[in-house]
Amino acid sequence: MSQETPPTPGGPGGTGRSAGPLDEVDRRILDELVRDGRLSIRTLAERVHVSRTNAYARVERLLRDGVITGFAARVAPEPAGLGTSAYIALTIQQNTWREVSAELARVRYVEHVALLSGEHDVLALVRAPDNATLRDVVLDRVQGIAGVLSTRSWLVFEEFTGAQSPWE
Repeated sequence: MSQETPPTPGGPGGTGRSAGPLDEVDRRILDELVRDGRLSIRTLAERVHVSRTNAYARVERLLRDGVITGFAARVAPEPAGLGTSAYIALTIQQNTWREVSAELARVRYVEHVALLSGEHDVLALVRAPDNATLRDVVLDRVQGIAGVLSTRSWLVFEEFTGAQSPWE
């Protein structure tokens, strides 16, 4: 299977628009690949009860349409040396999202960034080795980005991934 690159921060791709409706087979394919992105096309086809040719064509279409954006390993942060996690809410100057998101994409330990509506403009998930590194990321790197007016941090004490797949 080919590997696609994710959309650039602040650019097209995260707009909430769909490529087209997914049928039941597409949803089963997504469910299986979310569970195990290393499945062979043969095993995937067997699990969703379609031919290998059909499974391959569907996966290629889902990649081409941007429904599947790539394949990656899920890494447990703590055993990997990232024992401190926090959500950082940012308030930014109006019309600076593209510049701020581009800078956030270059900050080490920032795992995920989302543009929001509501009290805060941006939410970032930061995973760092320890509290001192987290402090440096927030106070030096994030607050130093042009356009960032303020930040608010919430430490993560425990987390889990939901058991239900939206593709089932």
